[in-house]
Amino acid sequence: MSASAGSVSPERLCAWAYLSAVAEPPAPASYGFVAVHGAEIAADRIRSGNVPGAVVNETAARREHVCGAELLERAHRSGIRLVTPEHREWPGFRSAFLEGATEVGLSGLAAPMALWCRGNVSPEAVLRSAVAVVGARAATGYGESCAAELGYELARSGATVVSGAAYGIDGAAHRGALAAGGATAAILACGPELDYPAGHARLIARIAENGLVCSEYPPGTPPRKHRFLVRNRLIAAVADGTVVVEAGLRSGAGNTAATTDTLGLPVMAVPGPVTSANSSGCHELIRSGKAVLVTGAPDVLEVVSNIGTAQAPEREPAPRPTDELDEVSQRVHDSLSPTRRRTVEQLAHDTGITRKSVVTCLSALEISGFVRCDDRGWTRCEQ
Repeated sequence: MSASAGSVSPERLCAWAYLSAVAEPPAPASYGFVAVHGAEIAADRIRSGNVPGAVVNETAARREHVCGAELLERAHRSGIRLVTPEHREWPGFRSAFLEGATEVGLSGLAAPMALWCRGNVSPEAVLRSAVAVVGARAATGYGESCAAELGYELARSGATVVSGAAYGIDGAAHRGALAAGGATAAILACGPELDYPAGHARLIARIAENGLVCSEYPPGTPPRKHRFLVRNRLIAAVADGTVVVEAGLRSGAGNTAATTDTLGLPVMAVPGPVTSANSSGCHELIRSGKAVLVTGAPDVLEVVSNIGTAQAPEREPAPRPTDELDEVSQRVHDSLSPTRRRTVEQLAHDTGITRKSVVTCLSALEISGFVRCDDRGWTRCEQ
């Protein structure tokens, strides 16, 4: 597969492909290591294990099992291309927000290593003027109507509508933009060639034909719960602002809004009926001062042209039993199923966590009643 800008050699592109898959995003230590040493040297040292301890922790589980050339060949067969920070079409002015956040210690907002792109447009061009529209998957007719109208009017105004291709608000916003003949971009939490959700296969294909479908996850990466939350930081960072259309007090859309606010970008929310649980998250964002109330595209365009943020206390959602788990234990727990048994080796490869750490996490989770084990492997206990 040829490089997108003609300035990245096949060997270096292969190194970038390896780096994009060897660590589970976000991988701040690996990102920093590549920034210092360059892609090819960093890839060679990671493959041999000759790296600092923080990089070892992010890469040890996969370093011997990833092949950049195979990933590029698989991508080529699926019509996917790899865009790296060395390409002219890399949306670098957007990732500067993420890099800045990493410098001040917000490691969860580390920039993506690379982007696997489906579609012929340049990421830099299509994301130059963009607005994220996010919200509930189980949206009401009211919410979907608002999202579709926002998508349509924003696209007509020349803005790219960015979302995650999920059911509900995401899908409605994408469809609105496509109906207007405008640009839209879907950022996925799995390999870019995977149609997820399956019911949106035709929609994702239309987005790829008319705009951009991309992911920091290489081809073949399955969707996992933690990957959606990690993906949300990219939706927040590539746009000039984020609009939330229907969201509960605790939701992925709320997570995207919080990241947008952390990055110093404007958050907007569409109000709904005061009796609607689907709009409770929007109302709380507005009440707390974290979001500006918007009712249509003109309001949104006014806000993104005058960037500003606000901070206020948040209302705490109902606690969950898993809230006290650390990040590593949460990732292991999320990768388990109540019905499908998984081995330690499978969990290490899927999560990007070392086998030793996975074993330690599983033991603690079993003692706490979160997981169980039998002769065939590990499963998650229903809470």
